[in-house]
Amino acid sequence: MKFGIFDHLDKRGEPLGRFYDDRIAFAQAVEAAGFHSYHVAEHHGTPLGLAPSPNLFLAALARETTRLRFGPMVYLLPLYHPVRLIEEVCMLDQLSGGRLDMGVGRGISPWEIGFYGIETAKSRAMFEEGLEVLLKGLTGARLDHHGAWYDIADMPMELAPAQRPYPPLWYGGANEEGVRFAARYGMNFATLGGNDRVKPLIRSYAKAWDETRDAPARAVSPVAAPFIGIGRHVVVAATDAEADRLARPAYAHWFASVAKLWRDHGGNPITGMLIADYDEAVQVGAVVAGAPATVTAKLTGQARDIGFNYLICQVAFGSLGHAEEMRSLALFASEVMPALKGL
Repeated sequence: MKFGIFDHLDKRGEPLGRFYDDRIAFAQAVEAAGFHSYHVAEHHGTPLGLAPSPNLFLAALARETTRLRFGPMVYLLPLYHPVRLIEEVCMLDQLSGGRLDMGVGRGISPWEIGFYGIETAKSRAMFEEGLEVLLKGLTGARLDHHGAWYDIADMPMELAPAQRPYPPLWYGGANEEGVRFAARYGMNFATLGGNDRVKPLIRSYAKAWDETRDAPARAVSPVAAPFIGIGRHVVVAATDAEADRLARPAYAHWFASVAKLWRDHGGNPITGMLIADYDEAVQVGAVVAGAPATVTAKLTGQARDIGFNYLICQVAFGSLGHAEEMRSLALFASEVMPALKGL
């Protein structure tokens, strides 16, 4: 079992500069605790995400850490010109000494990509062509591409990533189509939702990985054995009651940020993957809060039942303060991680 951190960098009210400083300190503690990677979200025009430019935040993080891997979960590819992203990926991977994890996707919020003038109906085609161009540019000496969305004429690729042929790809999948797409490209895989929802997706991914071993993109993928992960909100405190006292309002605050743009436009976020009610989220396993022994028992049960090999913890979220997040992280690292590592 390996462990990662997922962070929306969602808004909670303090001055923005101090918020960034606190998150850098949090990530340094994540590194010291031995987590594999620190994954950050990309969002736009919403309190859900205060790192709308993941590369800018991660460039700062690269110089404040030495071992921790990190990356976007995910780059919203339709929002980037591929040439710009290729060059920034190369810079960031080199600045970090080859520690970038490269998540890719097209985004689930029609309003966020709409702010960039992109229609949801077109985002899938843009995403797939953008990924094609991204990988061409990271692996070739010159980039020549003429497609429906991007036209690049014989451009010299003067930069290259530290990790060859390119940094490992990650994909956040919500259905069987996403499972097979990620497997064909040799991507690490992560998903969200209650235990009953994620269990078939995790097992499908393991099966799809075997079935797509001869896919052309797999031949160049740097991922030999994939991380197959699930995301969980995790709060650890001295007692179950104290953890619940912290987690309940923090989760409500976080979900209000998740839902804001949707509700502003008369809708609701995707259900199943994103669960509005805290008690329901606890019941189905999406939130794990409690004393160290409680959290260990719940996550051990999930790991044995679901079969994931990568646990992605959302420890800093919602209205939790910096001190509360750091205490929860410290308890998880000292009391929970040692018991789960051998699973």
